[in-house]
Amino acid sequence: MQQQGRRKTMRTIREIARLHLNKQLSLRAIAGACNLSVSTVQGYVKKIDALGLDYEAFTAIPDKALAEWLKPVPKIRDLRPGPDIQGLVEELKRSGTHITRQLLYEEYQQQHPDGYKKTRFYEMLNEWEMQDKATMRMTHTPGEKLFIDFSGDKPSWINPETGELMTPELYVGVLGGTSYTFACAVSSQKAEDFAAATVKAFEYFGGCPQLLVIDNLKSGVSHACYYDPEINPTFADLARHYSVAVLPARVRKPRDKAKVETGVLQVQRRILAPLRNRRFFSLEELNAAIAEALEALNSRLMYQYCKSRKELFLELEQHRLAPLPKERFTIGYWKKAKVHVDYHISVDKSYYSVPFRLIGKQVDIKYTGHLVLVYHEGEVVAQHIRTLKLGQYITDAAHMPHEHRFHREWSPERIRSWGSKIGPNTAALMDRIMLSKVHPEHGFRSCLGVIRLAKTYTPERLERAALKALELNLTNYKSIKSMMAKGLDAVTLFDQSASFTGIVHQNIRGGDYYATER
Repeated sequence: MQQQGRRKTMRTIREIARLHLNKQLSLRAIAGACNLSVSTVQGYVKKIDALGLDYEAFTAIPDKALAEWLKPVPKIRDLRPGPDIQGLVEELKRSGTHITRQLLYEEYQQQHPDGYKKTRFYEMLNEWEMQDKATMRMTHTPGEKLFIDFSGDKPSWINPETGELMTPELYVGVLGGTSYTFACAVSSQKAEDFAAATVKAFEYFGGCPQLLVIDNLKSGVSHACYYDPEINPTFADLARHYSVAVLPARVRKPRDKAKVETGVLQVQRRILAPLRNRRFFSLEELNAAIAEALEALNSRLMYQYCKSRKELFLELEQHRLAPLPKERFTIGYWKKAKVHVDYHISVDKSYYSVPFRLIGKQVDIKYTGHLVLVYHEGEVVAQHIRTLKLGQYITDAAHMPHEHRFHREWSPERIRSWGSKIGPNTAALMDRIMLSKVHPEHGFRSCLGVIRLAKTYTPERLERAALKALELNLTNYKSIKSMMAKGLDAVTLFDQSASFTGIVHQNIRGGDYYATER
């Protein structure tokens, strides 16, 4: 039986109009054809007749306009003072309080005794909450998105040398189209481990998707922002290399990456749980076991599809992935630096030259195990083969100044004059440090460091330390700083001015004895 009071669809209303205006059927016949009560049909027929239109003109009216014309006149109760539904829902969401709907209704009744009754009050709250909780079911195109996240639960392995229990991170990647899953253990969530795991995921899938949907972890997103998130430089490099786009999920919006949330849950149940009682003694051994369990997960039948993830992947998604580039991605590390007065920048305690015009400027440095690249305003300004020798200077002759203002402002003479203001020993030490380098400019950094020690200690102590450094041939800033920090500049090993009187004894012949011929 047709329920009373429920608003009819526009299709039903148009059918009533057709049978009334075009077919001229009776109210009872229309009610029987539309499965409505006679009184309901009579109400709609009165509204249709009130428009004064024939059937052709009636059919030309858009649904939205027709709904406005036919909607019921507000009743007296709809004009009653309504509650602030949005504010009341926020009250209910507050954590740590004991606010109930009954309490909110009682407060509303105190303010508006002639307001809505409890049933309608609760209905309004429910309608608002359902609207607030509305979600959109996402249908992902095969080959379009790879969802990436780390599992909250972690695997473990035992360091055989120390017996320490290691708990690496569990990386999970899920393809949106078929839920084909990749998982591996990595040492940390650092950018280099995150990028390395993503490279392995691409190689496992045999291709690249169009988009990477990631969480707002620091290894992927340097600065989380709804409108303009800043992607971590290492991960941005990976995205450029594989021609993929990075789409960070919104902060505290797990539904943006519901696919990988489900994938993480499956990995925890189908991989971590079966491996919980096994012992592993290296990260490689752990990953071998994860790979074996992962194959079982992807080959497991999904009853809603009557196929496994692997079967769906091979059938629907594999051919839609972009091919991998010819060269494997090389993970690089990024840092910022200010160019020193010796026109060199420091990378892991080794020094690399940049054009001298950039002295005092901020540059971006990308370095790998074999190469160092220096960027200024997005352009490569220097490129060097990386050295692993600490304290080594790598200098490109093209970066050195030639008859330039810099060469007059920052010159060996200027460094020496600064040292002479402290004392002659310090000035001599400046010369000794610069002469010990292949190029005098390589000694500028050490010289300036030594001169600054006069502020930490005193010029008198630095002058005394410079004399000792000259005697011991010390040209290293750290050695001179250590000597002053330990107070060794004030220690006298022996008094060179003291005169030693020989012992006079009849059995001691003395040096003159051998000077005469016997």
